[in-house]
Amino acid sequence: MRPIEWTGRGARLIDQRLLPDREVWVDCDALEDFEIAIRDMLIRGAPAIGICAAYGLAAASLRGEDLDQAAARLAATRPTAVNLFWAIERMLKARGGDLVQEAIAIHEEDVAMCKAMGEHGADLFQGKQRLLTHCNAGALATGDYGTALGVIRSLARREQVEWVWVDETRPYWQGARLTAYELHQDKIPVRLICDNMAGHFMQRKQVDAVITGADRITAQGDVANKIGTSTLAVLCKEYGIPFYVAAPWSTVDMQMQSGWDIPIEERSAQEVTHFRGQAVAPEGIGVANPAFDVTFHPYITAIITERGVLRPPFAESIRIADAAQQTV
Repeated sequence: MRPIEWTGRGARLIDQRLLPDREVWVDCDALEDFEIAIRDMLIRGAPAIGICAAYGLAAASLRGEDLDQAAARLAATRPTAVNLFWAIERMLKARGGDLVQEAIAIHEEDVAMCKAMGEHGADLFQGKQRLLTHCNAGALATGDYGTALGVIRSLARREQVEWVWVDETRPYWQGARLTAYELHQDKIPVRLICDNMAGHFMQRKQVDAVITGADRITAQGDVANKIGTSTLAVLCKEYGIPFYVAAPWSTVDMQMQSGWDIPIEERSAQEVTHFRGQAVAPEGIGVANPAFDVTFHPYITAIITERGVLRPPFAESIRIADAAQQTV
């Protein structure tokens, strides 16, 4: 289930705001199309955002546009997911070459990385598992296959999934609309719950592990992910449940040490007060809508990447993995 594909002059992507009711594909040719797609969440998920930006710059190069200006406009769309900036930087370094092929390579590499991540993550588990995941870290959030859902898909292929708890993930409902949709399509057993139900099932020993994705990981292992992730991590610590993060290496920001330094995107109040145009709260009330929160490294059991599984102390394991890649 690839959420985005190259068309020859731009990209075609599925409008994820309309799932699961309707599957509508949108063509992005002009730079403004790519900006809108990322900013307005037609496409979302850190790896998928990076791929979309890469295709946006490839399309701009075919039209002979100024790549620095195009890169600055794309970089301004969403501040938290570091994959966006990683993909833009890689594309700018490749200027003078074939940027279309570079963008396609970014996409194909992401698919391979997710599959490798899935296998590394699946190796952590023995026997059938009752897993809980938050937001959507599946094929729709990547080039294909998924990060957290990639691990779950690999476990399902090994017949090791009893069921997956999917919390709805307010206010954008990525769990209910997207993750439940993906797993149901793959015939992986799903149990949808409200966000505030997770602790209840953990307390009753019905959750064996939590697996989430990530939008940015610092050099010491602090993780920014969809709002509500840190709450799950604290609950896992209290109830002795493993809390895993699955993300490609492009999500690791080696220039940032602490999660306190990660910029947190604040989105429109209407996402909280309305759902698909229908008001669900009194008009004129005050609203806070941070899109992400930070889970600090002491709450994380392991970080699953295409390079393998990183364990505490994360500052050391991340440094070693990064240094190993630099020598390749």
